[in-house]
Amino acid sequence: MRVIFSRLYSLVTASFLLLPAFATAAHTQVELSLSADTARPGDTIWAGVDLKMDPGWHTYWKNAGDSGIATTIKWDLPAGITAGDIQWPLPKKLPPAEITTYGYEDEVMLLVPLTIATNLDPGTRELSAKVAWLECNESCVPANQSVQAKLTIGSATKTSAAATAIEAWQHKVPQTNAHYAFHAQWEQTTNGDTRPLVFRNGDGNADKNIKLDAVDFFPDASDNYAVASPTEIISAMSADIRIRKLVKKYSGDWPTNISGVMVLGSGSQRIGYAINTPIAEPATKPAIIPAPVTKPSGVTPASAGQVPALPTKSLWLMLLYAFIGGLILNIMPCVLPVIALKIFGFVNEAKSEPRHVRKLGLVYALGVIVSLMVLAAIVIGVKASGLIPTWGMQFGSPVFLVCLTTLITLVALNLFGVFEVTLSGRALDQASGLASRPGAAGAFFNGVLATTLATPCTAPFLAPALGFAFAQNYGVIVAFFLAIGFGLASPYVLLSWHPAWLKFLPKPGAWMEKFKIAMGFPMLATVMWLFFIAGSSFGQDIAWLGGFLVVVALAAWIFGEFVQRGRSRKTLATIIALLLLVGGYVFILEKELNWRAPQIETKTGGATKASPDGIDWQPWSPEAVTQARAAGHLVLVDFTADWCLTCQVNKKTSIEIPSVRKKLKDLNAVTLIGDNTHSPASIAQELQRFQRAGVPLVLVYPKNSDAQPIVLPEILTPGIVLDALDQAAK
Repeated sequence: MRVIFSRLYSLVTASFLLLPAFATAAHTQVELSLSADTARPGDTIWAGVDLKMDPGWHTYWKNAGDSGIATTIKWDLPAGITAGDIQWPLPKKLPPAEITTYGYEDEVMLLVPLTIATNLDPGTRELSAKVAWLECNESCVPANQSVQAKLTIGSATKTSAAATAIEAWQHKVPQTNAHYAFHAQWEQTTNGDTRPLVFRNGDGNADKNIKLDAVDFFPDASDNYAVASPTEIISAMSADIRIRKLVKKYSGDWPTNISGVMVLGSGSQRIGYAINTPIAEPATKPAIIPAPVTKPSGVTPASAGQVPALPTKSLWLMLLYAFIGGLILNIMPCVLPVIALKIFGFVNEAKSEPRHVRKLGLVYALGVIVSLMVLAAIVIGVKASGLIPTWGMQFGSPVFLVCLTTLITLVALNLFGVFEVTLSGRALDQASGLASRPGAAGAFFNGVLATTLATPCTAPFLAPALGFAFAQNYGVIVAFFLAIGFGLASPYVLLSWHPAWLKFLPKPGAWMEKFKIAMGFPMLATVMWLFFIAGSSFGQDIAWLGGFLVVVALAAWIFGEFVQRGRSRKTLATIIALLLLVGGYVFILEKELNWRAPQIETKTGGATKASPDGIDWQPWSPEAVTQARAAGHLVLVDFTADWCLTCQVNKKTSIEIPSVRKKLKDLNAVTLIGDNTHSPASIAQELQRFQRAGVPLVLVYPKNSDAQPIVLPEILTPGIVLDALDQAAK
């Protein structure tokens, strides 16, 4: 009865979709985007039909399930342009549980390839389509809407502003992946109109033996049979995936072939693999299908558009890597300014009793741990929202950069003595009672500052550990950030608990005031670095940020000179300082700089050759890699970011050097750059493929298009790069 009802329901709702009365949707907004503004004759571009649903509403997949109906797109295209089949992103099972339906909530972009004839004349063409769908909450409403877009036919392809979003949705379309070659087999002979079917993976992923959180199968639609919603998981180990589904036959013979999507989940990550496989007859023994044989592992080529299997690494080994990576962060360029401040703090507190020094060490560690727990919460929030977190992603936020640049400027002014909030925390303690003992607030802030400045650096050992952690559940993510925090804080804590080691430091004296002032200059250098990074967000308007920092400095000087050290008119000075800050915020940050929503400039178009004899960098994309390899070229890909100091050091010392440039030219190599400054989704996907949590990531693809890419370590030397190029050229 349920099957009859659901089919009748689908028939009725389908007929309603044809009614012209529903010309617009009340709860879904539809927009048509193209991956290119200009295309050449013979090109194939992508059209994205973006459906954004109101909260609580959903639309349906190509197989709606027991009720609902799939979204349809009816194209009206000019002569010479043809549309292919819809590419459907991975759906989810929708409530209620007793009725199986598959669909999308919040947003989905349906992708359609558009092929342009080779003899099409130049000019602008208008493309239109009529989109019809069923949107449901507690009730269902059929709706349709016409959408349009313009495409210019020209001599060169020019990507559109929507290309990045379309590419991100392409990564959500289920892929055919050799690592998970699934097979299907009837488990026993028929039992009336119901029969159990077992799916298992082939031996391509036997070396990645980790436990998956979820395994399910979403079938393609069929009029002759249905695959029941419940899934019995026999084995969820990635080297031995086996599930059992019940198949109910409506008419005809039992199917001999089955297609659909196998869904694998680990943490909040869901990956879909499209399968189309024959169904084998039952084995002579009804035993559960054995696990496949293990094969040696390898790196999956990203150019194939495949998502490699989830990593198999020891949890304890990765936690050790996280601790060592946090330890090494203390000597990375990002944290060097804070190291000087920590040394000054040691010297300043050397005259204190040992108990007080130990307390400051623990407070500093607390500042580090609290900051890293905030970062862990951000990562978990990003994963929960369906996005991919990356290490240092906050440096792609213009708001974060403005706040941090202002903060570091104030730290430098404090060190110069413009106003008096000393690192010992005494003035801060007296003013606001943030700590019961002198120095605690300063130590805590020092820990926060060290953590904040450490995030754009990826130290050795840290990258593989974070790449592993970001793919795990929330508890593992928290454990990894704790391990990093212990590593980052341990040298300071160790010294604070062994005060005798402080005897190697200079004795306190008058030189300390000069040393404090000198330490303001590394902070100013940090401000310059942050200013450079912010330039990628604000472009020429970055000068307004410089003006705002001048206003902040003037307000700080008035506060220090006339409020803290002055004897009269302190109230007037305070009012003037506040007016300067408020005026600077309103008229500079909000009005001129538009700091919360700037027009972000990205490096996506054209070559980026730095000099006449420099490397001819071209923008990275999966398609660019595929095309270069198909043409027989060796390919070097550098995933980098303006805020990544390790990336810039690698580039200056090991990539953009004469020997490497000559080698690349001799090999006729193609060089691609992936700009992760603003953490685009496409690069986050690529980093995840190679189990990296952030940049730098440098890949060398051999000339042989079937060969796997060589993944270079985080810290490069000229020898490492040259050896990889020689190996790839063989």
